[in-house]
Amino acid sequence: MSPDSDDQRRQILVGETDDGDDLSLPVVELLTGRGFVTGKSGSGKSNTASVIAEELLEAGFPLLIVDTDGEYYGLKEEYEMLHAGADEECDIQIGPEHAEQMAELALEENVPIILDVSGYLDEEEANELLRKVARQLFVKEKKLKKPFLLVVEEVHEYIPEGGGVGETGKLLIKIGKRGRKHGLGIVGISQRPADVKKDFITQANWLVWHRLTWNNDTKVVGRIIDTEYSERVSELDDGQAFVQTDWDEADVRKVQFRRKRTFDAGATPGLDDFERPDLKSVSDSLVGDLERISERKEREQDRVHELENELEKKEKRIETLEAELESARDVSSAAKQMADALTRPETIQTQLPEEPGGEDVRQLHEEIVDLEDQRDELRIELEEYEEYADRLETKLEDRSKTIEQLREENQRLRERVRDLEAVNEDDEEAIIEVGGDSLEFGYTWPNEESEEKPGEEPDEGDDVVEPNQDRSTVDESHVKVVASSPLGDRLERASEQSQCTLETARHVLVVLARDEPLDTESIATRVDRSTVAVQGLLSELRTEAVLDRRDDRSYALADEVRSDLLSTVEE
Repeated sequence: MSPDSDDQRRQILVGETDDGDDLSLPVVELLTGRGFVTGKSGSGKSNTASVIAEELLEAGFPLLIVDTDGEYYGLKEEYEMLHAGADEECDIQIGPEHAEQMAELALEENVPIILDVSGYLDEEEANELLRKVARQLFVKEKKLKKPFLLVVEEVHEYIPEGGGVGETGKLLIKIGKRGRKHGLGIVGISQRPADVKKDFITQANWLVWHRLTWNNDTKVVGRIIDTEYSERVSELDDGQAFVQTDWDEADVRKVQFRRKRTFDAGATPGLDDFERPDLKSVSDSLVGDLERISERKEREQDRVHELENELEKKEKRIETLEAELESARDVSSAAKQMADALTRPETIQTQLPEEPGGEDVRQLHEEIVDLEDQRDELRIELEEYEEYADRLETKLEDRSKTIEQLREENQRLRERVRDLEAVNEDDEEAIIEVGGDSLEFGYTWPNEESEEKPGEEPDEGDDVVEPNQDRSTVDESHVKVVASSPLGDRLERASEQSQCTLETARHVLVVLARDEPLDTESIATRVDRSTVAVQGLLSELRTEAVLDRRDDRSYALADEVRSDLLSTVEE
């Protein structure tokens, strides 16, 4: 979704100022800007981040949260998100090899992601995963330029003020400096602002300061805002914060952020038992694709270990054969020296006076020939093993090429699947638009090819709608009337601002007119679109005053829209 003029005006309500006014933040500035949220443990900084995440998800905007303590999975209570990490609680266990797929899901398929790095025992593996995912987001955003927010908890661990900044930290700083022009925003969260590299804080264009009491932290507040806030920041209550932004001329505002709606997975455990709520899960097909990547990676690693073990055994055998060959050469050399000595008459007479010299010499020559034959056989065997080792190396190279070809084929298949999905969607929307001779609210009209004629009795078992039944219908002509009316204009604007087509918006209207009220998942199932895409469309339809949202998070037609539709049907 590109940041057009309507998006520029979109705002989310997050709290109330000290003067009693609502505090709303602009969506585009949050998605593409650089933010910093800080406060000591228990002051409300993670709640603030969750509130912002809830409002963005409610409006249909995906994001990626780097969770260092496993406290954000509570968002799945209301929103369909992919929880990826190392723990068995996650939807999928992933490693650095999944980085590109994570970025594709987030940016191209609009899947919100919780990247949970709290379960990795190897800190370097967690750093590598975050580094590769962030790099893929940055690279892909150069082309897509889609407003997207990267939320990083405990940001001081990656970009510390005192210690050296590693490759992961350098990449996060790069996103803070250059990500905005590509549409990639970042917000860092930390309970110790004194430990965060000041280059990151000073580049932020929106900052939230919750309660801080440590002297070094309050000094940072004084340098960034003003000295008077160095003392005032220590007096803030839970959930209160000083907010400063670059996009308006308002002074620093004292704000009470609202409590987040979803389950607080980061709350300190108490003595009372609590019941964990039902969490929304992502589609099995999505998890299946990621699991197949993991399984293929494991198979590749197992095969590499197997080949390495085989190669190690062959190398040891070659060393043994080389030692045997060297020993045979030593024996052969000694035998030749003895034979030379025996061929000299004086030696024969001195060393072997009892035996005829000719017989001894022949025996030694025979031993020498046998030893040389053994040496030649060993040399041949050694050459065979060397050739075998060369073949193993060739197989390893061929396997590497095959793996690369499989990756390319996998990418081609993904693109083909997307093309087929697009074709299926076009076909479905064409069916929805034509619908035989009509689009209906709970009733099927016969078309020209129907064998049932006016006045004929229907067959037993047919779904008959009696005249006195309260079920409305809208045929194709009605839909055209609605499309050309002010309601049609509102449907068109809502579809343009979401990931859904105008035909899908009309289909949603048909479904609600027939079976309202319905929740997001039920609507998504009936129009055969993803929950994330339909959530964005419903949010836009609410903005256009086409739908109303009930307290139980279900949706229904606005009274005015219901009256327009009924009057259109009656005409």
